[in-house]
Amino acid sequence: MSFGGFGSAANHNPNKDIEVPQPPTDGISSLSFSPTANFLVASSWSGQVLCWDVQQSGQVIPKAGITLDKPVLCSAWNGDGSAVFAGGCDNGIKMWNLATNQQQQVAQHDAPIRHCAYISQMNMLVTGSWDKTLKYWDLRSPNPVHTQQLPERVYAMDCTHPLLVVGTADRDILVFNLANPQQVFKQIKSPLKYQTRSVSCFPDATGYLIGSIEGRVAVQHVDDSLQSKNFTFKCHRDGSDVYAVNSMSFHPQHHTFVTAGSDGAYNFWDKDSKQRLKAMAKANAPIPCGSFNRDGSIYGYAVSYDWSRGAAEHNPSTAKNHILLHAPAESEVKGRARQAGRR
Repeated sequence: MSFGGFGSAANHNPNKDIEVPQPPTDGISSLSFSPTANFLVASSWSGQVLCWDVQQSGQVIPKAGITLDKPVLCSAWNGDGSAVFAGGCDNGIKMWNLATNQQQQVAQHDAPIRHCAYISQMNMLVTGSWDKTLKYWDLRSPNPVHTQQLPERVYAMDCTHPLLVVGTADRDILVFNLANPQQVFKQIKSPLKYQTRSVSCFPDATGYLIGSIEGRVAVQHVDDSLQSKNFTFKCHRDGSDVYAVNSMSFHPQHHTFVTAGSDGAYNFWDKDSKQRLKAMAKANAPIPCGSFNRDGSIYGYAVSYDWSRGAAEHNPSTAKNHILLHAPAESEVKGRARQAGRR
């Protein structure tokens, strides 16, 4: 087994998806759609946080942008779509008001912030950092409402209220019930043998996915009585080459999900019937992040180097960064019954 190199395909857009104009000038770290409209935000290692208006016609129009001092690792929208949270290597989070274009510091850690999420039901921002803490912020106060010590650095995080799941270094997975956020509801070692790369909560908050750097996904249920339904499967592999599962997103209506990987592919899956719904053609560079819009009619993803093979594979003079928008066909995202005779 080897951790694979990138395919020889020369095309960053083999699926003929819509290209977003004026993408960031360096690696793309996160993509987030507004909860109220088809506005897309991307964050980048360049420090850029950019916003586009994705129109019904398919036209994509650059809307606004800011540039922070350090690489930006994460982004999230507030509940009403009026502001964006973004931050990373400056150890803080800025709240960017899109109407006024004003920025306000709303969170601070002792090391880079890897992930952030806004929890509308609590009117709070939660941030996960490499300083081995999770912090909850009431935006009216400069100090965190609660600081949760973690066993290691935050590598992955996702929230579907009342479920919050954090993946840390050393393969620890921590599950929180946000009815009681000061207490760890459950802590396990990942069932996957390699480093956690991504997590994604089920839309009904009964479980979560774990993606690893070794082309494998675990489907986990929170309730102890449902542990027999847990399983793992391989993906983002090519012969003996294995690739990281960088991003996983659930479809907001059909509750199927998409995985995106360092192999440059994104694939649609149905966990309930345990089958792949559609394998898309591979781009010629990794997909570091992806996200559905609020109704699942658009899947946005980046094609951009993810540093999965270190500096040796990065050539700044030829590196390209793209953001693409895919309109999923119903056959790609609607679950279907398991075919008879298949195990």
